[in-house]
Amino acid sequence: IEDIGLEKAGVKTGKGKVLVNEFYETSVPGIYAIGDIVPGPALAHVASAEGILCVEKIAGMDVRPLDYGNIAACTYTNPEIASVGLTEAAAKEAGREIKVGKFPFTASGKATASGSRDGFIKLIFDASYGELLGAHMIGANVTEMISEIVVARKLETTAHEIIRSVHPHPTMSEAIMEAAAAAYGEVIHI
Repeated sequence: IEDIGLEKAGVKTGKGKVLVNEFYETSVPGIYAIGDIVPGPALAHVASAEGILCVEKIAGMDVRPLDYGNIAACTYTNPEIASVGLTEAAAKEAGREIKVGKFPFTASGKATASGSRDGFIKLIFDASYGELLGAHMIGANVTEMISEIVVARKLETTAHEIIRSVHPHPTMSEAIMEAAAAAYGEVIHI
């Protein structure tokens, strides 16, 4: 962002990024910025969401700021890694009493049938209300499964709502239900 005339236009920058408000307007009214040039995660799916929100705000629509605490992080390796929300350590550091459920893919019929038994799903819940605070996954196709968690967190879904949501069998995603059940001592497939 250097030497492109931002200073001359009056657009404020900091630490190599264009500074924006919660709706991506810069310090100059009518000039907006999104994506890798603004603070926040430099991810394609985040830039897309920022762009949509920015345009909707410009169009006068009633929009809410993007919830950066509910953005999935995905690592496309073998096995894949995906996470969203708080880690177990961060939840404890924040003073939250938590319940943690973990389900290994070695106990999954689909993982066994597909030869993808490496990995697990780990879910962190608030002990008082059952609110889903975070999820961490390692294994085949977990970057596809993390979206269920993003939606569940957005809707403030509780552990027991996940447990009572019948997941198809055999699927990799049923490990999410099993991990929720494990947090409450209700898992039966381990």
